[in-house]
Amino acid sequence: MSDVARHEDGQDTRSGPEALRERRRAAHREARRVLSRAGFGKSLRERLTWLQEAGAEAYDLDEPGDMYGDRIVEALEERVASLLGHEAAAFFPTGTMAQQVALRCWAGRTGDATVALHGLAHPEVHERQAFGRVSGLRPVRLTSESRQPTAGEVRDFEEPFGALMLELPLRDAGFLLPAWEELGELVDAAREREAVVHFDGARLWESTEHFGRPLDEIAGLADSVYVSFYKSLDGFGGAALAGPRSLVEEAKTWRHRYGGLAFQQFPTALSALIGLERELPRLPEYVRHARVVAAALSEGLAGAGAPWARVHPGVPHTHEFQVWLPYAPEVLAEAAVRQAEETGTMLFAGGWQPGGPGLALTEVTVRAEGLRWTADDVRRAAREFAARLPEAGHG
Repeated sequence: MSDVARHEDGQDTRSGPEALRERRRAAHREARRVLSRAGFGKSLRERLTWLQEAGAEAYDLDEPGDMYGDRIVEALEERVASLLGHEAAAFFPTGTMAQQVALRCWAGRTGDATVALHGLAHPEVHERQAFGRVSGLRPVRLTSESRQPTAGEVRDFEEPFGALMLELPLRDAGFLLPAWEELGELVDAAREREAVVHFDGARLWESTEHFGRPLDEIAGLADSVYVSFYKSLDGFGGAALAGPRSLVEEAKTWRHRYGGLAFQQFPTALSALIGLERELPRLPEYVRHARVVAAALSEGLAGAGAPWARVHPGVPHTHEFQVWLPYAPEVLAEAAVRQAEETGTMLFAGGWQPGGPGLALTEVTVRAEGLRWTADDVRRAAREFAARLPEAGHG
């Protein structure tokens, strides 16, 4: 069936997957109870009002706007470098650009354009082979299993590489982090091979609770670090690359060449500063409560008789984790939307995707709204969700 139907008056109406996505967005906006309500889902008016009202906490709004990376952008760069314990930082419009620039700079210094990474790393899965097609880098996969690589795999890899790139946390494997000791061993193994270490830390902000270490100690293990401003901090977008001052200055040159030196970027920079002020201090609390939510979800789904329900990892490493169920994605998506429409509670706000034969998964994020959910609330919502599923799995 076509996703688009046409009325007799010529007006398009959507059906099928697109209609379900629109219902999900509407149900999330209107739900009284959700686990997370990120800013990007709000109206332009709401976002602009938030920027003006919250911005005064983070920066002097009477200062002039930026031009080509000065003023507020420089203030953001200095703040990030300090938080991450590195000499300097550079603001980038996207993480895709920041990491390509960082690794091509390192390739020039090491003389080796080979980058060792995980097969599920973001550049391998979500960036259309940008490393090789745009930046002349050559990615090689240490492993593609749903876990972090091991120090042994780094140490024993069969060919040379100039840089080791570690995604912390590894999103597509379930937002996984290694243990602190394992991370140190990974870094040591790369250094034994005279390779530099780069952290894809898009969500590194979330890692302090798991590692039990301050942010600068974690980021300080790497030669360079990329962080995102919207994935954990709810900013409008943008990213930063932190590392040695000489590397960052070179990266700014390549940023210009890649088209990343925009005329004015103050809305995004200001939203990032607000995120550092408001969201960063709360992330450990979100992580701790995500563990309460995950445990209660497992109990609630199991108690409701949902077949083979799995929360991964069982104890979340960050405030985000996966839920797996043996149904078709569209069956689970319909049940999640119906629950929200009928009860005002939206347990699963994200989309569902195939996770293998007869399986589907979704990602769960716990933010400020989720802190109001007790374990009993989660178990009750899990039962209500399961009641809207077919009795047998696989749709």
